[in-house]
Amino acid sequence: MKLKTPPIIEVRKLVKRFGSKTVLRGLDFEVSRGEFVALLGPNGAGKTTFLRILASLSRPSLGEVIIAGSHLPHQAAQVRSQMGVVSHLPLLYPDLTAEENLQFYARMYGIPDPLARITEVLELVGLENRRSDLVRTFSRGMQQRLAIGRAVIHDPQVMLFDEPYTGLDQDACEMLDGVLRSVAAQGRTVVMTSHDLARAEDLATRFDILSRGTIAASASRRELKKSNLLAFYKLALAD
Repeated sequence: MKLKTPPIIEVRKLVKRFGSKTVLRGLDFEVSRGEFVALLGPNGAGKTTFLRILASLSRPSLGEVIIAGSHLPHQAAQVRSQMGVVSHLPLLYPDLTAEENLQFYARMYGIPDPLARITEVLELVGLENRRSDLVRTFSRGMQQRLAIGRAVIHDPQVMLFDEPYTGLDQDACEMLDGVLRSVAAQGRTVVMTSHDLARAEDLATRFDILSRGTIAASASRRELKKSNLLAFYKLALAD
């Protein structure tokens, strides 16, 4: 009998309050290794709050969060070592080169043979020919690609993307599509929030709708074949 592989992300009855306001209301969430989950929902649904909890940047009020076998918030250091996080803000050092930015994080994570790993990452995100250029000379799309490079430098099992396409033009969005596909193709688990349903439908293998502080509906790409993501999204929010 084949044993079931435990999920890499497990969230049980998660509650997050800010004073008298409850943002997440007993949320349950589970992700298998290698899944690409698009977390969708209207503004104010709690998507960014939820990702900040998964990233160990915010503490839950109640509930249980387990990532790669480590419990939050008590084992936050272990979780961070297994996770890469990319938001709509690149959060890079503008007066350092692309290579110097990655050197900083390679040292922080204690990566052996950092130069080889930096070269590998720059090739992954398509910036090898700009490795010696200052980040402040980069376009918004190039900065976002380098931010993804920084997030994968330590070869994390889990990647979190919070609205990574915000502020990008069409060409930059298409370049970012390719980088995200490359990241997912390496077997990493990805959770991404996005308001771009068409892009999410093209990239993700599963779609979860967050509404009123909980997961209102969930469907795999295979389950959506008889419908489409927009119809599924509208129906989930209407219920």
